[in-house]
Amino acid sequence: MKVVVAGGTGFVGKSLVERLAADGHQVAVLTRDLDRARQRLGVLAELVRWDAERRGPWERSLNGSDAVVNLAGASVADARWTSARKRRLVESRLNATRALVTASTEAADKPSVLVNASGVGFYGAGDDRMLDEQADPGTGFLAELSAAWEAETGWGQARGMRVVRLRIGMVIERDGGALPRMVLPFRLFMGGPVMPGTQWISWIHRADLVGLIMWALMNPPLSGPVNAVAPNPVTMTDFCRTVGKVLARPSWFPVPESLLNLALGEMGSLMTTGQRVSPVKALSAGYHFQYPTLEPALQAIFSKG
Repeated sequence: MKVVVAGGTGFVGKSLVERLAADGHQVAVLTRDLDRARQRLGVLAELVRWDAERRGPWERSLNGSDAVVNLAGASVADARWTSARKRRLVESRLNATRALVTASTEAADKPSVLVNASGVGFYGAGDDRMLDEQADPGTGFLAELSAAWEAETGWGQARGMRVVRLRIGMVIERDGGALPRMVLPFRLFMGGPVMPGTQWISWIHRADLVGLIMWALMNPPLSGPVNAVAPNPVTMTDFCRTVGKVLARPSWFPVPESLLNLALGEMGSLMTTGQRVSPVKALSAGYHFQYPTLEPALQAIFSKG
């Protein structure tokens, strides 16, 4: 296949490009920073300069391609959610998706499938209910952002593309995402759960997320929302207890919700609320998770040295 990837130099995207190239697929990565992309990807992919705000020569890379994977968007957890930051989070996702869908549907030989990132934040702050892909959208900033992000893919579906919307949980690996920041206090013997501790974490090992993306590309019957989470979500308390067990460190130092909200503002809700999400569509369609439970996933991560 020829696969066009937006967001191909990030924490998930780089790993995906490596997997696509290793499996013999032709990969084109849309990037705003060619120098950084060369440093990150080397010769694994064709690098195409793009700007989601403007139409341009980058659109030619979509003509004749088989698939598009859209992972583009500013990181939700990299800065406090000021009004300007919220606007950036929204615009970086919606503009990139709109540009990709427009260029794809207008191509003479258009790609047949779009795999587009979204998030479990779509469901809003949840309780103990297990949420599958049929659950209604929630409320709050992340829920509204995810719903708007997914809506931008509708035109592609209307024009005959198969669209898969991956609602991604907390992606864990040692070289990015939330896990390294969560683990640091444990290494200092000060680890513990963010209170109240009962909030659910719907997580996924990066290897399984990359596997799900590959599987979505190759599985023509699959479309619509797909929960990209491991089958066994855990509470914050159990997550931290398992981290402590794997690292042979105590999990005794709880972080008060009020302190986190004071430090991070509204962004603190990422850690103090959660969703209990199940990958019903992936499981029913036959995807086999490499890491369905947390402890073996963490052991695999931290055994790398």
